Amino acid sequence: MRKLWLVFLLMLPGMALAQQPQDFSKVEVKIAKIAGNVYLLQGAGGNIAASIGDDGILLVDTEYAPLGEKILAALHSVAPDEKVKYVINTHYHTDHTGGNVFWGSRGAVIIAQTNLRKRLADGGVGGTRDVKFQQKPAPAAALPAITYHDQMAIYFNGEEIRITHFPAAHTDGDSVVYFTRSNVVHMGDIFVRYGLPFSDIRGGGSIQGMIAACDKVADTLPADVKVIPGHGDLANMDDVRAYTKMLNDTMAVARKALAKHKTLEQMKQENILAPWANEARGFVKADTFIDELYYSLTGPNAKALKAD
Repeated sequence: MRKLWLVFLLMLPGMALAQQPQDFSKVEVKIAKIAGNVYLLQGAGGNIAASIGDDGILLVDTEYAPLGEKILAALHSVAPDEKVKYVINTHYHTDHTGGNVFWGSRGAVIIAQTNLRKRLADGGVGGTRDVKFQQKPAPAAALPAITYHDQMAIYFNGEEIRITHFPAAHTDGDSVVYFTRSNVVHMGDIFVRYGLPFSDIRGGGSIQGMIAACDKVADTLPADVKVIPGHGDLANMDDVRAYTKMLNDTMAVARKALAKHKTLEQMKQENILAPWANEARGFVKADTFIDELYYSLTGPNAKALKAD
């Protein structure tokens, strides 16, 4: 887990994004069965879900390209003869899509929401108003060959795998992937377990969208569904509801400050997120999250960020 956090501390807003700082040769990829056909793989970067069965292997997210061989070895420790046939991306960030080129060049069909493909192809710009990062355009082998707009389904390894787009959440191209028979859902970075979350405002995200997505998942999926977060340990629906409450409560504080005509800097100076000091010890610090709240409330996604 400490290795994963090191990548994050150096990988996203407010940190050095141009280079991958970690020695990937020292990363260990672990695999564990969750339920039914679904396994969880954790190395460095976002969590990977894998459906393993008679039809082959389907992955949700791919971590980083240098970890491809290690991820393959972990998969083959469970299914020595199976091939990765499909990859679903939950959003465009490199820690979830960097390995696309490894699997795409080996014949896997990559699937994603339409906006995600565009950001990978063009080189996605992300961050908040005051913090910006940019990914280089992805090579052809890393790009989704199949895209969808709102919803789609894949029938694989004996179950329906439902893919649903949630707009303006973590990014503008987020997918939540539900394995219906295994009763496991991968939520990407809409739901994370490292404290205050990161909503990529420049990448089309918003805190309101993250709240709406979490509410929808909680309202429509079974109460006993197993939840794979974008980062962190396996969770359940109670964890998702607690996380959503934190988002709603912090949003309410920001709304109150805006109603009093507080500026962004005043919100930071007054430490309006003091009650969430424990959550702010994680990857996203209080001031960064205040940026996310402020720009989520003051403009429709990246429109408020058009002026540098």
